[in-house]
Amino acid sequence: MTLLTAHRVLIAAATAFFAFYGGWEMAHRAGAAGGGGTARAILAFLAAAAFGIYLLSLKGRRSSTGQGGEGGAA
Repeated sequence: MTLLTAHRVLIAAATAFFAFYGGWEMAHRAGAAGGGGTARAILAFLAAAAFGIYLLSLKGRRSSTGQGGEGGAA
């Protein structure tokens, strides 16, 4: 597994986590008094969107093999 692949996996996991957390906040805290739960849900969805956009920006990049990168000789 290359470093870029591991990075993509972690970014995808972060995107899924923030989307799940935002949904959970909306379902469990948004109805409570005050707007804290709603604000956290909105921020979580914004973070998920930002990570998703970043993940899509990595789609076109390829890792260079045999160029002295990860574990290889130069």
